[in-house]
Amino acid sequence: MSPVVSEPDTTHAQGPLAPAEVLGSEAFGAVYQEHSQAIYYLALRYLGDPERAQDVTHDVFLKAWRHLGSYRHEAAWKTWLYRIAINHCRNVVGSWSARNLVSNADEAVWEGAEAPTDSPLRVLEIKELGERIRSTLDHLSEEYRLLLLLVADERLSYEEIGELTGQSADAVRGKLHRARKAFTHHFKASA
Repeated sequence: MSPVVSEPDTTHAQGPLAPAEVLGSEAFGAVYQEHSQAIYYLALRYLGDPERAQDVTHDVFLKAWRHLGSYRHEAAWKTWLYRIAINHCRNVVGSWSARNLVSNADEAVWEGAEAPTDSPLRVLEIKELGERIRSTLDHLSEEYRLLLLLVADERLSYEEIGELTGQSADAVRGKLHRARKAFTHHFKASA
């Protein structure tokens, strides 16, 4: 049974508390265990590179640990960590090295898609479908891509997505509808 992690009390007369004073390392370890895989998959889908996604996951939890004293309890742990992850992924995508270094990571993402019993033709079909989906996502705006990833991969509610993106649930619902239409249009065009 994992330890119950409650929201820490960060109020202190002399300013923000140090991370260890807010939440012990064992309790923060429980937060890491509970959320690290979801953060990794979000980063993987956002970046398309397993190594960069692993680095981002570690960076997200380092940032969370360092800023634990400023955690305001306005959102759940999951929402707070996702917000850090989304911002960090945007920074990674916008960095000079992300735009100017060549990577063969796309192939590594799809290599794991095959099952040991799949025929070579089925493996090729799965790989081509994955590449087509990735290419279609790349044609969408960053906002649409993020909304589709959050609702499809992370299975977040409209309210949770709205909290992460700073929009109302109704705005998320409308934009998600347009994002799905744009995805369908680009996907059909790539056939």
